[in-house]
Amino acid sequence: MVDHEKVREAVRLLLEGIGEDVNREGLVDTPDRIARMYEEICGGMEEDASEHLSKVFSVDNNEMVLEKDIVFYSTCEHHLMPFYGKAHVAYIPNGRVVGLSKLARTVEVYAKRLQLQEKMTGQIADAIMEYLAPRGVMVVIEAEHTCMTMRGIKKPGSRTVSVATRGVFCEDPALQAQFYHMLRV
Repeated sequence: MVDHEKVREAVRLLLEGIGEDVNREGLVDTPDRIARMYEEICGGMEEDASEHLSKVFSVDNNEMVLEKDIVFYSTCEHHLMPFYGKAHVAYIPNGRVVGLSKLARTVEVYAKRLQLQEKMTGQIADAIMEYLAPRGVMVVIEAEHTCMTMRGIKKPGSRTVSVATRGVFCEDPALQAQFYHMLRV
């Protein structure tokens, strides 16, 4: 749970620290707006992926399921700046599937935290393995990090790609190839 008063005080101190007048008309309500924003963008800290992955349906078909182009927004834990992009999540069912929106909701659970892209990729894969118990999972995340594109090296348009494989995806290069082929379709 976000402590609004602590966030408001931190924002007031930050504004003073960079030389701003916290009583200036445009900044008077900024600490409160920032506190509400952090409650929204860090809301995944209060969520558990199990609540989204627990509603499953029995199936006879155990072919790959791929949900691609799941847009997400997250916040870099190193700079408190946004990174955003797309997640692609595939799994091989083991007699049961989950509703497709639940994969997107699982991405959101981990994106709405202070985060590292590489860690988030693994967390999504691990949650699906734990709660859905498929034969395997593969997650690919492509993201642009504003901590790299608008500050520091300043290379806008550059994307970072991270991959997590679990289960049969680790053992079967043909499944990985099929995954990448399906991404291009």
